Amino acid sequence: MTTLLLIRHGYSEANHDGIFTGHTDVNLNKQGYKQAELTAEYIAENYNVSAVYSSDLKRAHQTAECISKIVKADVILQENLREIYGGDWEGVTFNDLPKLYPEEFDVWINDIGASTCVGGESVKQVGERAINALTEIAEQNEGKIVVVVTHGAFIRAAQSIIETGALAAMQHIPYVSNASVTTLEYDGKFNLKSVSYDDHLGELSTVLPDYV
Repeated sequence: MTTLLLIRHGYSEANHDGIFTGHTDVNLNKQGYKQAELTAEYIAENYNVSAVYSSDLKRAHQTAECISKIVKADVILQENLREIYGGDWEGVTFNDLPKLYPEEFDVWINDIGASTCVGGESVKQVGERAINALTEIAEQNEGKIVVVVTHGAFIRAAQSIIETGALAAMQHIPYVSNASVTTLEYDGKFNLKSVSYDDHLGELSTVLPDYV
């Protein structure tokens, strides 16, 4: 049995500014770093971690480095753990997206599993990428506990596929909170043990608004 601890990156500058980030490389802000440090302490106190994998985007890598320092495991960067590629939506505020792309963004909000970012990835592509990446990591680390630092839409799509076998009901699955811990067990197939645990963050917990 392999255990994967999926960590969404800490609160970023783009989260604060309400921007669709995707592959745009932004930093954690001060609150995000503090969240990452608290999550690192929580993981070190409760798990014997063998490896730390991370998206190569800065907000995830910075979160992973905080964890790495405490659990004493080097960070392994993987491009396939990145957030959805937003294409033309990258860098646009969530206030402006429904004005600029009303039809496409309506699908994003109301039927996200069928959505495609204009000029970017589809959610289906992200879901397939997520399951393939997580399966590969789990099979490479059989019997171990591994941290995987990644992104909101990545985790949401993976959760939908694991829970329901598809993306059709993904709009009913909320985003996990920043620096939260979602626990997966793998023994030939994935079993979701807990989602978006962030009690250790207390008042520092942050969630994405409904219009994202």
